[in-house]
Amino acid sequence: MCQYSCEDGVPNDWHMVHLGSRAVGGAGMVMTEAAAVTPEGRISPADAGIWNDEQLDAWAPINAFISDHGSVPCVQLAHAGRKASRDAPWRGGGFVGPEEGGWTPVGASPAPFDEGYATPNELSEADIDTVVNDWRSAAKRSLDAGFKVIELHFAHGYLAHSFLSPLSNHREDAYGGGAENRARFPLRVVEAVRDVWPERLPLFVRISSTDWVEGSGWDVPDAVEFSRSLRSRGVDLIDCSSGGVSSHQKMILKPGYQVPFAEAVRSGAGIATGAVGLITEAAQAEEVIATGKADVVFLARELLRDPYWPLHAAIELGDEVPWQPQYERARPAS
Repeated sequence: MCQYSCEDGVPNDWHMVHLGSRAVGGAGMVMTEAAAVTPEGRISPADAGIWNDEQLDAWAPINAFISDHGSVPCVQLAHAGRKASRDAPWRGGGFVGPEEGGWTPVGASPAPFDEGYATPNELSEADIDTVVNDWRSAAKRSLDAGFKVIELHFAHGYLAHSFLSPLSNHREDAYGGGAENRARFPLRVVEAVRDVWPERLPLFVRISSTDWVEGSGWDVPDAVEFSRSLRSRGVDLIDCSSGGVSSHQKMILKPGYQVPFAEAVRSGAGIATGAVGLITEAAQAEEVIATGKADVVFLARELLRDPYWPLHAAIELGDEVPWQPQYERARPAS
């Protein structure tokens, strides 16, 4: 969950407290907000990054704290593509131009996401080579910073997703056209990252399982096939989200609305999956795991509301989990 609180991509005391609180609160893994692999890959000028060593050095103590308090630090590597250079939501989320510290976004094709979005510069094949190397370098820095898991953000209309979906990829070269070509760039990223990320450490990929545009775009069968390709390249888990590439999407929102995507990818591609989306109750999360619909549950807004949700969920489910010793005297009696 982006915090829009960095300067030059460098995390700070806010991120230490924000992420550290979730480790103290009992989360099995704590994932960063989208950390851009290049300055132009940030969603906003105030977003986090890991494209230089100053950022690496700032992430290291945060990761040490997370690890020391019983959780696993995970970095979400990202490039926002044509949806980059936006303002913080509480300031309206509009486009931030170069004169205000922003930049012209890049994308698979020179097509803006929607009205009010900049027309991106189309990446050339040489540009693509450079961006792939940016992901590789970010993965190296992630290892040096003490992260134990990487998630590649290939969802929500950001750069990788904009290559995958025919709604946003209008290219006629080796990176456009059929599904195999459209998958070429993100699969190159995976290969580059896996080349430097040790086999002993997990690699996750977040995908949009459907574009929510009936009759066109990317859909669940595409997600299953892509996930098979990811598995064969050393990806360990698919984080199954959806949407974000088209302003014409028609989503059906209800509790657990994206869980069926995790179930479909898990069974269809033979790979572990994570379930996301309006999962807010302990029994609801437990049911997803107990019935084999997914292998893990990711929480976002619910953990913004309550950093100690895992501890409270354990009590509700009748489980014994360790509390930090400083908080042990506040543990409710069983």
